[in-house]
Amino acid sequence: MEAYRQFATVYDRLMADMPYPEWLKFAQSCWQRYGTPRTVVDLGCGTGSISIPLARQGYQVYGIDLSSDMLTIGQSKWEDSVRSGGPARGTVTWLQQDMTEWELGEQVDSVISFCDCVNYLTEEEDVVAAIEATYRALKPGGVFLFDVHSQATLARYASEQPFVLDEPDVAYIWTCELDEERVEIEHQLTIFASEDSKGGSFARIEETHVQRAYDAAWLREVLQGAGFSHVELFADFKLEPAKGDAERLFFAAVK
Repeated sequence: MEAYRQFATVYDRLMADMPYPEWLKFAQSCWQRYGTPRTVVDLGCGTGSISIPLARQGYQVYGIDLSSDMLTIGQSKWEDSVRSGGPARGTVTWLQQDMTEWELGEQVDSVISFCDCVNYLTEEEDVVAAIEATYRALKPGGVFLFDVHSQATLARYASEQPFVLDEPDVAYIWTCELDEERVEIEHQLTIFASEDSKGGSFARIEETHVQRAYDAAWLREVLQGAGFSHVELFADFKLEPAKGDAERLFFAAVK
């Protein structure tokens, strides 16, 4: 796994259309179902687009990410949010850690890992390690919520590529190559991002991101093997059983 390096500088701009409100709504629905937490770990928090709204709502949030650049931007966004939005009801603590071996030194009520973070773990042993670390970090009765791209979604990316964006302040060319045997996809992005408000100078950023999709039944077995007593599988932001055409799978695992 690699940190996002230069990509962090344009991450929020490129992710502006991501369904962050839907992830937050899904988490709230699950917490109503399994128990409302006070302490929440956002595992693979990126620039805090989920951590910060949760903290604004009053949760004690720990934002964990491998990228120091992402965390720096998240911290800045949090400080701006507090200045512009008045006193915060909750808190965010930013921590640079690898999700396969993360720890806090204290147990928490819930762990979330959205925006297909688990797909970035491209070896089975790393998925197992991340799930086991999460189990250890949860209090009894705590819930782990995460989503992954389905295997069909990675196949669709490969069949529909290349993807192109061309806007005044940012542009990219995004190509994909799928390893069908491993169900692993390599994303190659060439990004041109404006370096000034007038758009007169652009930085070129080259990024490679690799994701792997795992069989849902295998993920359930790993969760149960780690000790989770109750595991449910949903799809596409709804508390409904996943079907074969699901694009994004959601797991809820209770310790």
